[in-house]
Parts: sequence; C-alpha cells; structure tokens
Amino acid sequence: MGGRREEILDAALAIADEHGLDAVSMRAVADRVGVTPMALYRHVSDKAALLDGVVGRLLATLLPSDAEAGHAWNERLSALAHACRAITQLHPWAAHLLFSRPAVTPDAVRAVDVIYTALIEAGVPEREVPRLERLISTFVLGFAASEASGRFAPGPLDPRSHRGRLPDGELPGHSRIAPWLDLPVDLGAEFEADLDDIRRLIETVAREQG
Repeated sequence: MGGRREEILDAALAIADEHGLDAVSMRAVADRVGVTPMALYRHVSDKAALLDGVVGRLLATLLPSDAEAGHAWNERLSALAHACRAITQLHPWAAHLLFSRPAVTPDAVRAVDVIYTALIEAGVPEREVPRLERLISTFVLGFAASEASGRFAPGPLDPRSHRGRLPDGELPGHSRIAPWLDLPVDLGAEFEADLDDIRRLIETVAREQG
C-alpha cells in the first residue's frame, strides 16, 4: 500500500473513531490529510472505495501470524473470531461497516481465505465451504454488532416491564424461561459457547457430507 493511501485510510479510521462512521466523507478525509478532495481520487476513486479500503485495513489485523498459521483449523477460526470481536470493541462503528461492505480488497479477501482453508482442512466438502463461511461470518459479525450497539447490554429483560410494547395475550416462551432472562450475561462465555457449537456443526458437516 502506498504511503499516501495508507495515510488516507488512517485519517478515515480516526474520523470514524472520533465522530462516527457517518462523519467519514471524502471532504472530511481530505481536510484531515491536508489536501483537496480532488487529490484523494488518485488514491481512492470514491467514498465506496474509501470504505472498502477501511474494511480491508480492519480485516488485515485479523490475518494470522506465521506462528498461528501452523495451528489447528479450529484454533485458527477461534483466533479469527476473537480478533474480529476485539476490533469491534475497539471501534464500535466497525461492526456495521464490516456487515455492510463486501470483502473486495486484497487483505479482506485473505481474511475470508483463512476461513475457507480452515473449513477445507476440517474435512468440509468443498461445495459446502462457501455456505459455512457465510454462516460463520454472519454469526461473528452479528454478535459483534449486537454487542457494540448495546443490544446485548445488561438490564431487566422481564417482559412484564415492557408490557406496553408487547402483544396482547400470553408469551409462553418468555414465561417458560423467565427465571433465566434477568440473570447477568457473561458475553465472553457466551461467545465461547457459540464458537464451540459452530465447531461441532463444522465437524458434523464434515462427517456426514464428506
């Protein structure tokens, strides 16, 4: 990556951290870098390309090190998932961006390839690899986005406290699990349990469809 392009992406990341993703624009980045907006077009063709570059910059941090590349497939997937969650904890706006932009830059495509390779090594039939990659990516990004947005924030979950926003009549599912709805949630432990479920799903697909 050229020095100026790297500076442009750094500026976009800084603006998003300071003011939110909506504040990232070609003009705002140009002002931060100290050039005219037209000067940016030699390095990023438009705002969409700028955001794609930011996605690539974020996903580049997920790529395994040379030492990690030799780990077992499930360890590599787990490391990738934890790294993605860590990114969204550091940059809460990143979850929405990663969810909404395709992986089109070289670093972004390499991150996806890490998942493809791990699934192939797990014995998943090649025809099933793209589907499982989408499932894994959707889970990890969805969890990260929900956590970053506060959807998983602790608080009273008892439906009785939100009766005005709930439909009339009984809610049998809520009633059945009511004793567990208000318990404190350890999101780290829940994330680990979800990853274990995904690992077992991968192993089942590899065993039954391989």
